[in-house]
Formats: sequence, C-alpha cells, structure tokens
Amino acid sequence: MKTNSVHRVANAISASFLRGGTSKGIFLNRAHLPTGQSQWDAIFLGIMGSPDAQYGRQLNGMGSGVSNLSKICVVGSPSEPQKAAGIDVEYTFAQVGIRDSVIDYSGNCGNLSSMIGVFAVDEGICTPQISQGLKLTSTVRTFNTNTNKQIDNTFLVTESGNRYVPVLDGERASIAGVPGRASPILLDFISPSGARTGQLLPTGRPVESVQISLPDSREVALPVSLVDATNPTVFTSDQGLRSALGIPDDAVAIDYGERGVVDALERVRQAGARLMGLDPLAQAQPKVAVLKPSPLDDADADIVIDAFSMGVLHRAVPMTVGLCLGVAACVPRTLAWDAVGGRRDAGKLLRIRHPSGVVEVGAELGSGGVVRSACVMRTGRRLMKGVV
Repeated sequence: MKTNSVHRVANAISASFLRGGTSKGIFLNRAHLPTGQSQWDAIFLGIMGSPDAQYGRQLNGMGSGVSNLSKICVVGSPSEPQKAAGIDVEYTFAQVGIRDSVIDYSGNCGNLSSMIGVFAVDEGICTPQISQGLKLTSTVRTFNTNTNKQIDNTFLVTESGNRYVPVLDGERASIAGVPGRASPILLDFISPSGARTGQLLPTGRPVESVQISLPDSREVALPVSLVDATNPTVFTSDQGLRSALGIPDDAVAIDYGERGVVDALERVRQAGARLMGLDPLAQAQPKVAVLKPSPLDDADADIVIDAFSMGVLHRAVPMTVGLCLGVAACVPRTLAWDAVGGRRDAGKLLRIRHPSGVVEVGAELGSGGVVRSACVMRTGRRLMKGVV
C-alpha cells in the first residue's frame, strides 16, 4: 500500500459504514487522517463522490444523493484536559455537500452521535465503562468538537475473550423510519443549550417576527422561535406559514415539495439565522421546522413536526432538531410550548410525530430554567468495514 509521504496518510483509509438512528455515515479513525483539519476536505469529497453537480447522486462515492446519507464522523482520543474531565473519546462531524464542494463543520448529527461510542470501542480508541445488571451495559462519554458539548452513549455489550464488544442486534427496541428491531442506544446530551450561539434563546425572547419577500414582491411576517439546544433551529408554525402564503386552513396538508413553500421556508431559515448571529448561507445550520398541535384524536403524539435538512423535507426528523424541540417545549411562550399546550405532563417524554412515525425525547431542566440534559433512544447497525 502506497503512503503519501507529505501527509503520512495511507491512500486507502480504513473506514466503517454505520447506521445511527435514521442516518448512515462513514466513520474514520482520526489517527488515519492528516493532522491538519484543512486537509480533510478533499479526502471527504472523494469518499462521498462529491461534487456531483450534474446528477446529484454521488455515484462515484459512498453518498446516495440525500443529505442524511452524506455524512462523515472522525473519531479519536480526547485531549489530556478532556480526559481529566472524564471524556472517553472526541469526534468531529462533517456534512458533505452533494452537488457542491462544501464541507460543513458548523453543527452535529444527533443520529450518528449514537454510534460514536460503539465505533470507539470497536476500534480500541477507548475502554468502555461497564455496568453490571441483568444485561452488561457500557457508557462512553463523548465530546463533540463542532458544538463543544458532551454526549453520553449507553449501549449493551458482551464479553469476548479479554474485551467487550457492543451488541447492536438485541431486537429489544424499534424507532420510526427504520424497519425491524435492534438493541437500544441511549443518547444523553449534557448541558445542550447554546451549542452554536452560547444561549438557549439567542435573541433572549421566546418568539420573534421575521419578514420575508415572496415571488410576487409581497412582504409577509411570520412568527418564529429561535432555539439553540444540541443544534440551533428556527421553528415556525403551520398556521403562520399558511397565513403568510395564503394557504387555506382547511387544506389537507401543506405541500412541502412545492417550490414556493420550499423557497419561503429557506427565506425564513435565513432570516432566523441572521437574528441568531449565524451565517444565513450555511445550509446545514440552523435547521428550519414547521410545528403544529397534534390532532385531538392522535393519542400517540403531543406535537407534529415537518423539518428540513439542507433544503429538503426530512423523511423523519433530524435528531438534533427533535431534541431541540423537546427543550423548546419546556420554555414558556415559545411556539413549541404553545403547540403542546396542556397536553404534556411535567417530567414526561415529548412525543413528536414526524413523516415516518413518532419519536420520544426528554429534557431535564434545573433551577432557573437551566437545561441539564436532553435525551433520546436510538438504534444502530454495522453495515460495512473496509477501506475507502
């Protein structure tokens, strides 16, 4: 195998292709990459088959032409200060452009975060902390460099010789959007507020009004809640969007594939980004999502969400958006708080209906409304291990 003498990186890089939640991505050991992060972009574009400006299918790489499948996680040992703080492993998430060459490091992927601990144990990057019970479990304390936040992964393990191996095929849990059952993986985002902006409510207010221009030159206003927990999100309401776009309330559903709706929501996202002090042209962050109360005859959900990722309606919900919503629903007078109304009991999980089903998320708030943690259960699967 030839080696690049300048970067000291093997041309063929060991990689794992893993599913975490409703996303799939390439996982790389940081030790196999150049030391300088600025040298990663060309490698990542080659791995994913980007840019594919003509077809948008990434057929020359591991990507599939869909944003939630064009992702890479780089996992490595923590720094000495992180070790002293109890961190077991650190990772960097990269959202790889499909038609362009943009590599976005501005946020994190909640779904793929569920497999960081599993990958780190598989690769021998860290030694799992074992808890004895009816089943052996391990908790790996991970640190995300994109958001500078700690995320704990807890999953089943089994003994194999002198080491522990993560168990993913336990068939004990299921998640909406993924067929079959698997072992549960608990994600606990520690102190998730202010992942990008430093504040839970970047403007200090639970609701703002943003002005957007429509193709017919009309200026319309929409209410939004700008919330930064796990990742920043611009929440607007189904009712507000209908009013702005002149969609009758008795319409069956908003057509999120219609160009005018997509463009309007992108303008809302960009306006929200400016108010949050973020780059409005960076599509990965913040995300934008539309909320509405769950129908009275829906006993399985507390709220309904339609979320966009990289300008496209997500087939489920980006997990950091779901977690952000779980926190937002605990903050008085936000659109999420209003949409949930009195249907959520204190201390109970928030049940979120999305296009593929329902996901439950939790949020723990301390005194003064400080968010201590946000949690969710995911599943994962090892799909391939080889070289790229």
